[in-house]
Amino acid sequence: MAKKGRSALFKRLLEQTAIVERCGSDATVGDAFDSAFRVLQIAGLRDEYIYRAAVTQKILMGKHSLRTASMLNEFRVGSCKADLVILNGTATVYEIKSERDSLARLVNQIENYIRVFATVNVIVSENHVESVRRVVPDEVGILCLSRRYQISVVRDALDCPERICPVTVFESLRSAEAAAILKALGVVVPHLPNTQRHGAMREQFADLDRVALHREFVRTLKQTRNLAPLSDLVDQLPASLHAAALSIPVRRADHGRLVEAVATPLGAAMAWV
Repeated sequence: MAKKGRSALFKRLLEQTAIVERCGSDATVGDAFDSAFRVLQIAGLRDEYIYRAAVTQKILMGKHSLRTASMLNEFRVGSCKADLVILNGTATVYEIKSERDSLARLVNQIENYIRVFATVNVIVSENHVESVRRVVPDEVGILCLSRRYQISVVRDALDCPERICPVTVFESLRSAEAAAILKALGVVVPHLPNTQRHGAMREQFADLDRVALHREFVRTLKQTRNLAPLSDLVDQLPASLHAAALSIPVRRADHGRLVEAVATPLGAAMAWV
């Protein structure tokens, strides 16, 4: 939709569902997305996107804003990828375990996350709460997405920047971000060939104070992964698409085309090819 202002795939997917019948005669493409979202919100049907949207709407945009906080999607941490990370005064990771997910990998994921983020949360369905409580450390927070699509705190997470592992943090960063953090902490970045520079910077990170590193990690990534330029786009899209708009890269030049496509009457969209 962003590239062409239309989507034949959207049309085909609508034809395979009952979404059109759920929408009024004056419905738009955005209304169809909202209708599909309401179906997926039903407990038992909820997948990862519904949980991602809940954290986006109720925490990132509900408690913070795109101008004061940033969000990282699928952020690499050791052998894992963190579902969502919100950077505000600290770095908080949210691992999603929907009713469709297994908990088999959770212990390993948590072991990786506590090496990079000061605050670690697991957000789960009601049927996973007790199982998660049994396997994660007491310092890890547990949030529950209720059947009414509300997030409740089962257990508060502890904020512990002093436990992070500087080397693991380094391995999660882009080279330019790592260099910016070293510079901010008064460490001279070595002028070496790329093949040697990575190892040298890794050694420098190993010597950093953990709390100071975490502070600069948050400050630097809030700048390099800034979401403020997307605030206008998000404001023009239905709530069901906010999480997608903040996680799927769309060129700024294509924002207007995407907004127009979402505002297209549903009848006209059913003729898209």
